[in-house]
Amino acid sequence: MPDPLLTYRGTVYPWHCDHMGHMNVMWYVGKFGEATWHFFNAIGLSPTYLRNANRGMAAVDQQITYVRELYAGSIVSIYSRETEAKPKRLVFIHEMMNDEIHEVAARTTLTGVHLDTVARKSCPVEEHIIRAAQSLVP
Repeated sequence: MPDPLLTYRGTVYPWHCDHMGHMNVMWYVGKFGEATWHFFNAIGLSPTYLRNANRGMAAVDQQITYVRELYAGSIVSIYSRETEAKPKRLVFIHEMMNDEIHEVAARTTLTGVHLDTVARKSCPVEEHIIRAAQSLVP
């Protein structure tokens, strides 16, 4: 089984926290969003490829599970893995870890659709990208 990819490292800052003192949901989504771009880059969906090929990715579904709260000062990492790589669709999981206590803080499953940005409709992912994504499926 392939190891998940490290796709994000960061810290929870006080301005990430809400009136209850823990990281607000908008910041989980933001950190998962940053991890997504690192994940895409690792499988060949780099910003340069997307621009030059007139391609894009659109999130069509996202499910988030919050496991443990994070507070200002928490050190986090996100590890990512593919679960399904189809010609026009990728499904992948990000797992956010609290690095200090080595426990999962949150997990998200995302479904992305590959797009032709000129035609504004879905299109097949190039085979080398599908192969790279499939190599990350456990």
